[in-house]
Parts: sequence; structure tokens; C-alpha cells
Amino acid sequence: MSRPRKVHVKSFGCQMNVYDSNRMADTLAPAGFTETASPEDADLVILNTCHIREKAAEKVYSEIGRIREMKEAAARDGRHMMIAVAGCVAQAEGKEIIRRASTVDLVVGSQNYHRLPDMVARAQSGQKVVDTEFPVDDKFDVLAAPKRDVIAKRGISAFVTVQEGCDKFCTFCVVPYTRGVEVSRPVEKIVAEVERLAEAGVREVTLIGQNVNAYHGLESGGRPSTLGQLLRRLAQVPGILRLRYTTSHPRDMDDDLVATHAELPALMPYVHLPVQSGSDRILAAMNRKHTRRNYLDVIARLRAGRADLAFTSDFIVGFPGETETDLRDSLALIDEVGFAGAFSFMYSPRPGTPAAEMDHQVPPEEKSERLQRLQAAITRHQRNFNLGFAGRTIDVLLEKPGRLPGQLVGRSPYLQAVQVMAPAELIGSIKRVTITEVGTNSLFGTLADETRAPVLAAAGA
Repeated sequence: MSRPRKVHVKSFGCQMNVYDSNRMADTLAPAGFTETASPEDADLVILNTCHIREKAAEKVYSEIGRIREMKEAAARDGRHMMIAVAGCVAQAEGKEIIRRASTVDLVVGSQNYHRLPDMVARAQSGQKVVDTEFPVDDKFDVLAAPKRDVIAKRGISAFVTVQEGCDKFCTFCVVPYTRGVEVSRPVEKIVAEVERLAEAGVREVTLIGQNVNAYHGLESGGRPSTLGQLLRRLAQVPGILRLRYTTSHPRDMDDDLVATHAELPALMPYVHLPVQSGSDRILAAMNRKHTRRNYLDVIARLRAGRADLAFTSDFIVGFPGETETDLRDSLALIDEVGFAGAFSFMYSPRPGTPAAEMDHQVPPEEKSERLQRLQAAITRHQRNFNLGFAGRTIDVLLEKPGRLPGQLVGRSPYLQAVQVMAPAELIGSIKRVTITEVGTNSLFGTLADETRAPVLAAAGA
């Protein structure tokens, strides 16, 4: 009896890559591949790459070198291992990957992974396969649906891609070139996917897209749907307890989505809304197409509809031409909004983007110093936000066993990790938890009906 074939998919970067990695494994299942958590055991290793972070391509080549050693070890054991590079670095680098790393067998772009079974078959025959063309067919129409047991193993929370691509063309960003123009999936196909997830035990769904609130997928009657309308539809799926979405753009926060936050209990009070800078001068250079005032107006509209909303964001420091005054504008914006958290990065040039050719590039040491100051401000607000939960009783969706015997880990409505002693049969349910301690990265609590005398948190616990 032949040995079953195994695939290991390593995902880099954003939530969309996590979703894509799962779908790659699902697509290869009919071809006889089962997932493995160990690359050493795999017959096919897929590196699903991201091009957003600094030196992304170099990190991929470094990882290829590590996997090459495994491939050589497998060959000594008489086993043929293949290496695939997928995702945004694959889309951007294409044939250059094969040229620089001959051990790679196939390169598949971000819009082509539905063709993986055919590509793998060709690679097995000895071909070097590269497919980075933007296809005319819809990959979501072709992708195999995951089996119920596979969904169950992945947990009670799931990502669902509803929109891909970007039409904004920020001067620092490669997404329009690696993911293409904004495209939205039809409503009924998204509903069908979420129904399958719910039937397999998923209780929380996060809708994802490069600009998810630019969603405009068609309903069955041919009319375009807003993201708010889609969320209302998905809230009716039996078994779905919570809904989220990411990542949104300030320009696409329409009145319907604002109203959905106010009206829909299943939609969590947590919005990730990247701003990138608090300086109008830098926002214009970034081609963000919104101003500081525009951004604050969006925050105000959302809070007017639902006062308990929390916001997180993205910031870039050291963009070409950024001055100390521009940085102070960003620091002031952080104080004004009071973010519950944020991702922050030093600007790094991406080949082919307008910002890479701009004058007045900021020296690395200045970027580093500015990033430290910005992150300190973000950390201060995040810590204050978390400390505000000490002694409060909140709803927690219990997700999985914790590190301690009898402990479960769940998520608050604000995506905070919450650790609580509770029986395993409560996984997948929402329980009231009284927060007794606030740690650096987690909240700790007890089931509300078991609470005796809540202990208020000590900072830094």
C-alpha cells in the first residue's frame, strides 16, 4: 500500500493568507494530500508568502534554504519532496524565484492557487511551473469545499474572504500589483460557505478583504450588496454567534455599515481602521485619499451609533519626507482617539511603488527612534484600555483548552484573550466571565456564576 501524500502549508502575514493557506490544503485534498503540521514529513511544502513587511522576499529565500535541507534529507531516504512558493512574493517575483532558488518546484500567484492540483502534477513530472497570471476565471468557483471534520479541527473561529484587491493605490503599497483590482464575491456563495462552517461547529466568522468595507458583491437578484447588508444576512445563519470584519478603509465606511454596528448585536464592537499617519501632509504623500479630519469624523460617526466601540489601527513611521512635526501629529491622533491597540511599522521601500522613488528618505536610525516613541504611546493606551476591564463581567466566547489543566481560552468582544477555569464542554459557547486580573497579553477571570469576590488587577500581572 502506497504512503499517503502529505502537504504542509506555512503562512506568512495577514489573515487573508491564513484563509488562503487553508483553501490550498482543501484544494489539494481531492488529489490525495492530507495536511501535516510537520514540514519534515511533507511531500509538498507550500510557503504562502506576504510582501507587506520589510525584506519580505529575502525572508522567503532564507526559508527556502531551510526547507531545501529537508528536501535533501527526504531524497536520501528515497522520498521526493516538492517546494512551492505561493502568495504575494510569488506574484511579485515570479520566475525570479526559480532562477535564484532552483530547489523550488513551482511558483503560484495569489490569484491562482485553485490550479494547484494541475500544477503539482506537472511539477511531479519534472517541470518547473510558474503561474502568476491574473486569471479570467473566479478561483472561488473552482476551490474545493473543506470537509466537515477538517473545519472542526481548525477551531470555532474562521476567516472568510469576501473581497480581494485594492483600487486605492497608496504610494507605499504593493497590494494593487500583487492582488489586483477590488473584486467582491457574490452574497449567496459567502452565505453558503458560512453555513458550512456553522454546521461544522464554527461560531465566530471574520470577513476579510484588503478593503473589506468596499465590498459590493451581487445578491441573487443581481443587485450589489453593501458590507452592512451582508453582515445582517450572515447574522441569520444558525449557529453563528459573532461576526467581525477586517481590514477597512476610512473612505469606505458608509452610513449603512455605521448603522449596522448600532443595530446588529452579533457584530462585535471592535473596528480595525488603518490611518497610517496623523499628518495631512504625509497622508497626501501616501495618496490615502482622506485627511486627519475625515478619519476623526468616521470615528465620531461610529461612536455616535455605538458608544462602546473600540478602535485599532495601522501606522507607518519614517515615510519619505516625514518630519518631527508630522510624527507629533500621529502621536496626537493616538491620544485623541485612544486606540485599544495598533500595528506600527518603519517605512521600507517596495520596488515598483511610487514612494520608493521619493526624495527625502528618512535615515534608518531616525525611523527606529520614531517607531519606539510611537509604539510607547500605543502601548500606554492599550494598557489603559485593558485595565478598564478589571472587575467587569463580560461575554467571552470560549475557544480552546488553555495551557493549564482545566483552563479554557476565549475571546472578549474586543478580541482580547481571556483565560478562565472552565470545563471543556463549554468550548463553542459564550459565557459571562468576571475579570479578576489583567496581564500583559491576556485577561484572567472566573465564570460569573462561580465568582465570589473579584480581585482587581495589578498592572503588569
